[in-house]
Amino acid sequence: MCGFSGIFQARNSDLASIITRMNDALVHRGPDDRGVWVDENAGLALGHRRLAIVDLSEAGHQPMHSSCGRFLIVFNGEIYNHTELRQKLDNEGLSPPAWRGHSDTEVLLAGLAGWGVEKTLQASVGMFAFALWDRQEQVLTLARDRMGEKPLYYGWQEDTLLLGSELKAIKAFPQFTGEVDRNALTLLLRHNCIPAPYSIYKGIAKLEPGHYVTLALKNLPAAKAAVPQAYWRLNDAVAKGIADPFKGTPAQATDLLETQLSSSIGQQMLADVPLGAFLSGGVDSSTIVALMQAQSAQPIRTFTIGFDEGGYDEAVHAKAVSKHLGTQHTELYVRPDDALAVIPRLPSMYCEPFSDSSQIPTFLVSQLASQQLKVVLSGDGGDELFGGYNRYLSAKKVWSKMQQLPPFARQASAGLLRSLSPSTWDSLFRLSKPLLPKRLHLSTPGEKAHKLASVLALADGHEFYLQLNSHWTDPASVVIGGKEPETIFTDPSRWPQTDSFEHWMMAMDAQTYMSDDIMVKLDRAAMAASIEGRVPMLDHRIVELAWRMPLDLKIRNGQGKWLLREVLYRHVPKELIERPKQGFGIPLGAWLRGPLREWAESLLDEARLRQEGYFHPERIRHMWQEHLEGRGNWQPHLWTILMFQAWLEEQA
Repeated sequence: MCGFSGIFQARNSDLASIITRMNDALVHRGPDDRGVWVDENAGLALGHRRLAIVDLSEAGHQPMHSSCGRFLIVFNGEIYNHTELRQKLDNEGLSPPAWRGHSDTEVLLAGLAGWGVEKTLQASVGMFAFALWDRQEQVLTLARDRMGEKPLYYGWQEDTLLLGSELKAIKAFPQFTGEVDRNALTLLLRHNCIPAPYSIYKGIAKLEPGHYVTLALKNLPAAKAAVPQAYWRLNDAVAKGIADPFKGTPAQATDLLETQLSSSIGQQMLADVPLGAFLSGGVDSSTIVALMQAQSAQPIRTFTIGFDEGGYDEAVHAKAVSKHLGTQHTELYVRPDDALAVIPRLPSMYCEPFSDSSQIPTFLVSQLASQQLKVVLSGDGGDELFGGYNRYLSAKKVWSKMQQLPPFARQASAGLLRSLSPSTWDSLFRLSKPLLPKRLHLSTPGEKAHKLASVLALADGHEFYLQLNSHWTDPASVVIGGKEPETIFTDPSRWPQTDSFEHWMMAMDAQTYMSDDIMVKLDRAAMAASIEGRVPMLDHRIVELAWRMPLDLKIRNGQGKWLLREVLYRHVPKELIERPKQGFGIPLGAWLRGPLREWAESLLDEARLRQEGYFHPERIRHMWQEHLEGRGNWQPHLWTILMFQAWLEEQA
């Protein structure tokens, strides 16, 4: 795990100082080593910050030259099958005359030199982003891993190319203009994040997952117009898996998944530094930890954080799982002041506005783990691949019932749901909890009731899904001068072809929410603590296997992640796991009425909003007042505005 930056600016003799400045902006991503390379004749400079994980010696230093001298690379991430690739290169006579060390970077570079870009990308298993310079052809290639685990920004300012692992490297360019893209801002309000290929700045893009782009810098017009190419598409994996479904018994499916997961986890446990895992006590993280412990002679180090507030604490469940598996467990109960102290760091940590509030506990648990290790495995991905989110269980059923109701009945139902405040719904559910089945023990029933009300009048199932995944449902009416741009949500030609509505939602989530929200959250939070986060379930071989599994092996008897649970229950008793799904959250709504009120009021001040000129303030102020008075839980909407406002304040 590292960070890199780059600049192409012909006829500039100051490239060395510029790239050093850009590179130093990424010190948190790589505190162990740094390096820059400048070719003034070509007008190109590349910089690298290293977090040493594999081959801690000087042999892993970057930027790294190929043995033939033609290629140079800066690389962020891990190639988990690099030992197999090294052997294959040796067998084919494509390896260097002598290997300098045992780093995956050296193997990746040898593959790119010997096999070319696309073949090497197809052969590589891992999380990565890199920039490869071909000195002979004067071509710069940028590439990103299949599921978007590692970030890569790039863009042009007139005839200057800027690139980096984070926007803060690009912003370090002395002449960077950084005009806010108001259209991208509408996407932030809808999705809590800005999906690729957009960024908060005009002219700066995110390279999309599974893509690479070739920039022939000798021909500037062609380089500026270069279109990224896909070397792997999730939609293709979905279609292929559904066309060739697994036909064995459930027990055989469980065996196959456990074998592949164990293999992937085993590869991701290879490191030359201390390693551990996040453990919440839920299905996903418990499965990862159980299969790690099964392959380790020593107790795996596990980490969790807890909150004293009811409905937000999973530490007790994590502790029970840890005790059963025999891990070396560390837990930290977070006080409100600990969490609140993180908030001022968020704008810098995430570089562009990002408003998934679980960013706070994700950083806190990363910070906790960083005191003992440099690599941590995470259970992310299980929900999207194996049907874990509540919407997969309820959306089709709710939508089918909604369609049976006449429009006036839907409107009346929506009015009834909105007639009680979210806090009142929460109170009613608490009182009736003993009488309700476990599947209805919701953590935020009031918020869910109001969200259901907002979609009751919709006419299309796909629009229904979009509304379920929207925070502001009409963001263009809130952002001054903003028009919501096209995304995969609004372009049916980019939708996955599946055999069910549930599978369609899962495939959509995997290539939107997963890469644009969850992976951004994990990467920036872990990197802010200078540790590497690895996600075994996003190994593309696991992804492709999951899509071969029929839906009834994922969702069964009203419960999601059935197949993943079957793997887990071979290692952990069911009674330690079975409970309602609980998100990784914090009591942010209450904090906005309490210790965060003064901070939020300053950022949401009506005169300030009018002066800055990004938002129409009337609805925002109305929501804020309702939230303070407890007449509505507008925390998700307000947090998005607050995160943009805090980010904007930092830019001043």
